[in-house]
Amino acid sequence: MGLLVEGRWTDDKDAPKGIKMTPFNNWVTVDGQPGPTGEGGFSDPKCTTRVSVPVLWDKKQHKLVSTESADIIRMLNSAFDGLGANTGDFYPKELHTKIDEVNEWVNDTVVTGVYKAGYALTQEGYDLAVGKLFDSLERLEKILENQRYLAGESLSDADIRLWVTLIRFDAVYSIYLKCSKKRILDYPNLHGYLRDIYQHPGIAETTNFNHIKALYFRCGKTLNPSGIVPIGPDMRLDVPHGRNK
Repeated sequence: MGLLVEGRWTDDKDAPKGIKMTPFNNWVTVDGQPGPTGEGGFSDPKCTTRVSVPVLWDKKQHKLVSTESADIIRMLNSAFDGLGANTGDFYPKELHTKIDEVNEWVNDTVVTGVYKAGYALTQEGYDLAVGKLFDSLERLEKILENQRYLAGESLSDADIRLWVTLIRFDAVYSIYLKCSKKRILDYPNLHGYLRDIYQHPGIAETTNFNHIKALYFRCGKTLNPSGIVPIGPDMRLDVPHGRNK
């Protein structure tokens, strides 16, 4: 396994023994020219489809397996169990129904809800989306008052999906997408939950706020034509969360 760090593929020092390291392959550039580090890129000039990430790529068959993050999460959870993957099941059979139910409304009103608000073309559309978003954040705050994670006391698929939205919320979505009614920092249980997952081994090391903010504020010229990246905020993610008591 490995990590893409500062534009280069780096072998993961914490990968379990027996797993073959995956070196950097190549940059993918629209014109096939070398990437930022000078290494060659590749492209398909005949491609007319939408380009997106993430991508699960079959390097033996040289084809895309999936570009849908929800499907990729499920595949990574179990498809490689017989090939030396880390142990763990984030979608246990006994929790399928509960996890799926949570994912349905969280995805509709929170994960995609921030974009429905930020890219709304009318005041009415914005008001509707942002209202549903903060209603759901209040609902999540109440759920997390009585249990550590969304499906109970164990980290699950539902938590991973929500977390990637929450970690960007105060730094990006509250400003860039106009989701500014409240911060995650203003929700005691949600903020504790955010810190809890951030402090799991391997999570903080793969969270780079400079990258997160640059992606939106520098690349998203539709909503931020100046490209200026705002300072802060202090997320206080290293503060003890106390949710394991």
